[in-house]
Amino acid sequence: MAERLSVGVSPHVHGGESVQKVMWTVFLALLPAGAAGVIIFGFAALKVIIISIASCLITEFLIQKLRRKKITLYDGSAALTGLLLAYNLSSGVPFWIPLVGGIFAVAIAKHTFGGLGANIFNPALAARAFLLASWPKQMTDFYRPLSLDAVSSATPLAMLKEGGMRSLSGLGLSYGDLFLGNRPGCLGEVCALALILGAAYLLWKGYVWRQAPMGFILSLGALSWMFGGEGFLRGDFLFAILSGGLILGAFFMATDYVTTPITKKGQLVFGIGCGVITFVIR
Repeated sequence: MAERLSVGVSPHVHGGESVQKVMWTVFLALLPAGAAGVIIFGFAALKVIIISIASCLITEFLIQKLRRKKITLYDGSAALTGLLLAYNLSSGVPFWIPLVGGIFAVAIAKHTFGGLGANIFNPALAARAFLLASWPKQMTDFYRPLSLDAVSSATPLAMLKEGGMRSLSGLGLSYGDLFLGNRPGCLGEVCALALILGAAYLLWKGYVWRQAPMGFILSLGALSWMFGGEGFLRGDFLFAILSGGLILGAFFMATDYVTTPITKKGQLVFGIGCGVITFVIR
């Protein structure tokens, strides 16, 4: 009798949450950051979000149609990928940047490896890396908030990298500006308040664990404080956390269900590793 039994692929134990519910819940948690991006940067930010999501949805539909697979647009995975990709773009990018990025994210980074649950890279992050390598000028041309002016400007992190801590004094940015998003940057990363609200909702629902985000944030903050200033222990912990896309990456990308370790210890080590790598790149 035992010889007639076969064991299918994992997972063998399932929770009560469906993929569809999880994806749309994360999508919902990200909406405050998108709304903040539109308020801060204007209609251009909304255009990028719409094109990115539409590109991912259409690509998902066409690939599943061509492969004669079940159409699963309703599960929210493609829409979530499009939203995360848009949040990693400047509000001033040409329309074809989110269009091409969405195609790459779904067709290459997702379906080349077998589709949802089989991809080895986060599709949105893979698409951002592809776009940055292919069109660095368009991907690094950031715009200041509408409350200041609509001209292109360097981000606080770019200023820090080029001129050190002293170069930041001319920006006139307070911690409040960084927390609320009154600075140049990607449209979905600038408002830390909106991202924290969404992250708190996911933590409350139990959809993400705190180990990876905390390991990410604390390791990057500590390294920036110790080695990121003009001398040992002269760095700015809060600036390191609020000035880039750390909050977005820590809570909404380092917690990716497919590409993140499943144990709490593994997630902590993974988060610390993300923080170390991010510090080195910065």
